[in-house]
Order: sequence, then C-alpha cells, then structure tokens
Amino acid sequence: METARLETAFRLFDEAHREDPRTIVVEGREVPWSLYYHRRMSHWLNRLEPQAGEPLKLAARCQHLRRWTIPRTDYPEGRAGYRKWREDLARFHADEAGQTLRRCDYDETVIERVGDLLLKKNLKTDPEAQTLEDVICLVFLENEFTEFSRKHAEEKLLMILRKTWAKMSPRGHREALRLVECLPEEAGRLLNKALEATSRG
Repeated sequence: METARLETAFRLFDEAHREDPRTIVVEGREVPWSLYYHRRMSHWLNRLEPQAGEPLKLAARCQHLRRWTIPRTDYPEGRAGYRKWREDLARFHADEAGQTLRRCDYDETVIERVGDLLLKKNLKTDPEAQTLEDVICLVFLENEFTEFSRKHAEEKLLMILRKTWAKMSPRGHREALRLVECLPEEAGRLLNKALEATSRG
C-alpha cells in the first residue's frame, strides 16, 4: 500500500511536471513531456521491481524534476560542457526533490537516500541505483530513441546504444530485448545492430 506521504509527493512532483513547456501527443492528447516521462518511469519501475522501496519510487518520479529550467544551451558546446550540465542537473534535481519531500514531512534519511539515487552514487554496488539506471535506459529506448535517431548519424546512434546497453543489468537487458519488438522498424534495426557489435566485443 502506498503511504499518504508518497501519494502527496507524487502529486507535488506531477504538478511540477505539468509546468514543462515541452509537450508530447499521447493517444491523441497533448500532455507535458515531463509528466508523461515520469509516469513511464514509474511504470517501468513497477515492472522491474514491484516491491521497490519508497525512496526508489520517489527517485523514479522526480528523475528530471524541472530539467527544462536549466537548458543545455546555457553551457559550452562539446563533451566538457555536456558533462558539466549533467552534473549540475543531478545536483539540482536532488535539491529540488529534497525541498518537495520536506513539504511532505519526509525525514532527512529518506531525503538523503533519494538524493543519492538521483546523483547515482555507488552505481556499481548499489542494487537500487542500478534498478533506477535500468529504468532510465528503458524509458529512453521506449520514448526518446526513435525521435533521437532521426536527428543523428547512424555511427553516433550506435555508439549511444552501446553505451546505454553497458549501463544496464542483465534484467534490464532482457526487458530491452522485449522492447525492441515494439519499436519502429528503423529504431529496432539500429538497436539490434548495436547489440550484435557489442556481442562480438
């Protein structure tokens, strides 16, 4: 059973997600991108880990909290600028989540745990952090990769897919392989090609 605090936190997170100026059409209806994205995060978490603890559920629901307020264009082009943007975003998401969770009367232990998950601390040794990473990768493959593939050369796409695959656990891999069958033909072809190259080493 979800606690009242969890339901309140989800409601507050969703209120923030509805402010996202970017939209997506879902079943003929236009909805804020962040609202849809985070609901898919919750969907995949429930699929991978039905008994997930409350901090992990919270982290999945605020993974990109108010991300649109810190655009990539505020940072220099290139790899160093991108990495700095991502690092600043992670801290921002953790801080924003903490403020919301305090409004819901969560204690600092839970708030710190959610922050650690968002900051991907101990990713290689923390099973919950790995589960969150799997969820992030699956949502990317399901909802973002097809559009992304239309904007970039195949070589870059294959590199990104191989890096995404390397971040995932065997459980995440199994779900990704099932997901391939649901992707548009070209996106599925690219993912299969990337996986074939990975398996060859």
